[in-house]
Amino acid sequence: MDVFSTKNGQVRGFRAAADVVAVLGIPYAAPPFGANRFREPLPAAAWSGVRDGTEFGPVAPQSAQLPGAPTWSPGDEDVLTVNVWTPAAGGGRLPVLVWIHGGAYTFGSSAQPDFNGTALARAGLVVVTLNYRIGFEGFGHVPDGRVTGHPDNRGLLDQVAALRWVRENIASFGGDPDNVTVAGQSSGAASVACLMVMDRARGLFRRAVAHSPASPCYPLDLAAATTREVAAAAGCPATADGLTGATPRALVVASDQVVDVYRRDPSSGSRHYDPSLYAPVLDGDVLPFDPLTGMAAGAAREVDLLVCHTTEEYRLLDAVGSCAKVTTEERLDRFAEDFGLPEGLVAGYRDALPHAPVLDVYLAVFGDLLFGEYARRLAEQHARAGGRAFLSRFDRRRTGPGGVVRAWHCADMPFAFGNLDDSALSFLIGGTPTPADHELSRRMVRAWADFAAAGDPGWAPVTDSASPVRTWTPADATADGLPAVPRALWDKADFPLLRP
Repeated sequence: MDVFSTKNGQVRGFRAAADVVAVLGIPYAAPPFGANRFREPLPAAAWSGVRDGTEFGPVAPQSAQLPGAPTWSPGDEDVLTVNVWTPAAGGGRLPVLVWIHGGAYTFGSSAQPDFNGTALARAGLVVVTLNYRIGFEGFGHVPDGRVTGHPDNRGLLDQVAALRWVRENIASFGGDPDNVTVAGQSSGAASVACLMVMDRARGLFRRAVAHSPASPCYPLDLAAATTREVAAAAGCPATADGLTGATPRALVVASDQVVDVYRRDPSSGSRHYDPSLYAPVLDGDVLPFDPLTGMAAGAAREVDLLVCHTTEEYRLLDAVGSCAKVTTEERLDRFAEDFGLPEGLVAGYRDALPHAPVLDVYLAVFGDLLFGEYARRLAEQHARAGGRAFLSRFDRRRTGPGGVVRAWHCADMPFAFGNLDDSALSFLIGGTPTPADHELSRRMVRAWADFAAAGDPGWAPVTDSASPVRTWTPADATADGLPAVPRALWDKADFPLLRP
């Protein structure tokens, strides 16, 4: 019957495939609205009978409409849910992979077709995906929150609550609560990096996978300034009472309006280029320091880390129109000034790309700034502090009828999850997958499964003297270190580069 018992009651799943059972929409915490709004997640209520687990739960408040995924409707409240895929044959004590979706902390959900866990379950994992609060609901700063009981980083606290649910319940699904890997992509990967250095998450996982981790955490003063801007756009006071009096939809709309102002104003500094309003806040409590600082101090040395980034990250954001276009030398120089890039860095990229248009140079620098270089530093800092870290990069390209298919942001996800044949993902991978694509996907699935099982993805870890990098292409290769030119240029840069 595919019925499983949790601490709160029984739930019935369905056969996602003949050999895999999926159980969807299981509450791991109470709905975070009404009296619970802007507060730490509370335990989910128990239920009687057998709960239906054949549909995803509602997504968190957001304005995004993603291909193949549900959309948010005002009134949807039971958003803190998990989904589980497990081998139908059972067996027990299988390694567990817990997935945190990305989306710039403002959109996305566990129901995206990228994150179907069937192929990974076939590889011997119990897969858990989760929803968490995003946007202002999850990462907006509530003034005097410590006094009023409205903490910062509520989205991270949701993720911790989901990991606790896994520890308490995953054995019923055949998983080993003592062998958990937490994984994510983009802001989900940055969340993973934060969890690694958070006291509240300590002991809840043994390994971590971070694909395209985004670099910024925001200081408290920037988070407070953002709250004032959003509250003004929503027409409410920037106070706990004022913000709780605004509807979730009002804060979503207001956030979009503030983003649009930054996007249209070239004089607005670094936020003009990628106006992300929300990120984990360095509040001195939930998140006492940024992940790079924590890694360097050895805060996560007991956790194995696997890091990956794509070689053309920002090509996707340019293609979908979510970042500013920089097409002149003057604007490229202004971009470097706005981000405080070290002298000579952009010139070094120009030399490395002598025939490329300005837009290509800008996208290469920006992609490495936010993703590639940060990924490298996470792995190397972790290794220097005594942790085990593995580096990889995704560089699968091909030429199709529409031109070159790029190794851009998110392109690695259908490969790593083994979901190449889902038509909703064809844009990400550039059309119909080839036999070579399927072979590459099988290797990436295997690497994830082996890393989650025993901490070995199939190549050597980073050491003080070497940084082996697995490059994922139709013909995989392992080299010592990332390309020399960008690495030498970035060695002069100090993080955080995203300043208000």
